[in-house]
Amino acid sequence: MIEISEIYKTYKAGELNFTALKGVSFNIKRGEFTSIMGPSGSGKSTLMNILGCLDRLDTGRYILNGENVSNMTENELAKVRNKEIGFVFQNFNLLPRMTILENVELPMIYAGISAKERRSRALLALEKVSLTNWIKHKPNEISGGQKQRVAIARAIVNSPSVIMADEPTGNLDSQVSLEVMKIFQDLNEEGATIIMVTHEPDIAMYTKRLVKVKDGLIINDEKVKNRIIINNTALQT
Repeated sequence: MIEISEIYKTYKAGELNFTALKGVSFNIKRGEFTSIMGPSGSGKSTLMNILGCLDRLDTGRYILNGENVSNMTENELAKVRNKEIGFVFQNFNLLPRMTILENVELPMIYAGISAKERRSRALLALEKVSLTNWIKHKPNEISGGQKQRVAIARAIVNSPSVIMADEPTGNLDSQVSLEVMKIFQDLNEEGATIIMVTHEPDIAMYTKRLVKVKDGLIINDEKVKNRIIINNTALQT
């Protein structure tokens, strides 16, 4: 599903060049739940931005669902983002003047989907994250955990090929983080492919595969040992 080969990315900082990625290569199969972990400045966020078609690689190759996205135009990349990728960000990125329902409908507006179908699909996505009773509320009227659940509903509403979550628990306490990770585990069990950036080893334990990045290189890539499956009892403690 995802194949990246020998990816390099360099940024200019004044007169200096900083190489964020140094020949990174790996594949992700459909249905995997992968965490990318590393310290600040390791290159993990740059890697996520390239995977999410938010940034361009300098050299190398990126194949998503059989298509080479490495040399696509900005318009082509925008279409790939809207069709193939659902994003979940640390800061939620909800529009404050829109209701919860309207926030979830937003990606479908860009996709040209009718109002009737938008509402139906948004309600179904909100049902998956247990928020159907909050559809008329606005973001400032709900908790941080609820905001992240709205963001997850928005990410899945277009049935993307892959969900990309950048530090999705970074602004949440431990109990709410557990609730959010349970949603990701449930989505993965239903077949969703999920890539998640985190700096927290405890959070990575809820995923199935751990890719460690340091100094722009992958230093380890293995199945998560002693993976933790979140059950309803854990959510009630």
